[in-house]
Amino acid sequence: MTEKKHKKDINRESQAEAVAEAQIEGQVSAEFEALKKQLEEAETKASEYKDSWMRSQAEFQNYKKRLERDHDMLRASMKGDIIRKVLPVLDDLERALQNLPADESWANGIELIVRKFQGMLESEGIKRIEAVGAEFDPNLHEAISHEASQEVASGHVIAVVQNGYVLGERVIRPALVRVAQ
Repeated sequence: MTEKKHKKDINRESQAEAVAEAQIEGQVSAEFEALKKQLEEAETKASEYKDSWMRSQAEFQNYKKRLERDHDMLRASMKGDIIRKVLPVLDDLERALQNLPADESWANGIELIVRKFQGMLESEGIKRIEAVGAEFDPNLHEAISHEASQEVASGHVIAVVQNGYVLGERVIRPALVRVAQ
């Protein structure tokens, strides 16, 4: 009987071990699933943080570009405003040169000043609008009169009364012109 009892004890121990193993496996499996879920949540959060960081970086880069563009536009606007204030002086010097007697030696000095002034404007990217003979463009020209003309086609500029200037694509001052009818 001891053998039967011994076998029963072994069976009970085996069953107890099996139950204990099943419980341990269940606990391990539950812990594994919990850890797996935590890992997935952490990976999701990490992905969200990375996406948010990348969006923030892109927004910052766009902000820097917009700031540079605004700064460039402000600088060009300020340059245009300053030049617009100085252009009447150049106009006066050019008119003085057109009405000077040729024998005046000081006229050469004024002519040199005008050339230097024009060179400075060109070095800053400011160009004179060439209008004589060109088709009238309301974006570049301001008509002060319309005149009949045999030499110039209708709608074209006959003469420039006051030169116009552009800075890049931006008109600083339109040319005042007489237009053929």
